[in-house]
Amino acid sequence: QVQLVESGGGVVEAGDSLRLSCAASGHTFSMYNMGWFRQAPGKEREFVAAMAWNTGRTEYGDSVKGRFTISRDNAKNMAFLQMDSLKSEDTALYYCAADGSLKTTFPNPSDPIQYHYWGQGTQVTVSS
Repeated sequence: QVQLVESGGGVVEAGDSLRLSCAASGHTFSMYNMGWFRQAPGKEREFVAAMAWNTGRTEYGDSVKGRFTISRDNAKNMAFLQMDSLKSEDTALYYCAADGSLKTTFPNPSDPIQYHYWGQGTQVTVSS
């Protein structure tokens, strides 16, 4: 069983930056496609970013393109989400997710059903 633990959330002002971290257990982290999602109160879960394990290909939700960057450190079993130029609309609970299929394809990175493991989330609040 893979466990994911997010950290790095907090309360910041609009225009600030935050870096979220996701620590993963397990010996095959380097072969997990990783994703970040978020959910604001009263709204559906929203895709934020994803990274394919084998190609390093990244994808981003339209609302965060150019401001957020996903990365990973396989040696440390960690994934990260660098968030710059934060806006009040970025306020949400942010979740880390892992696709544990170990497949070389990553057809739908924005679809939550693609992922097998989820963290508990870390809260990001951006004041305007």
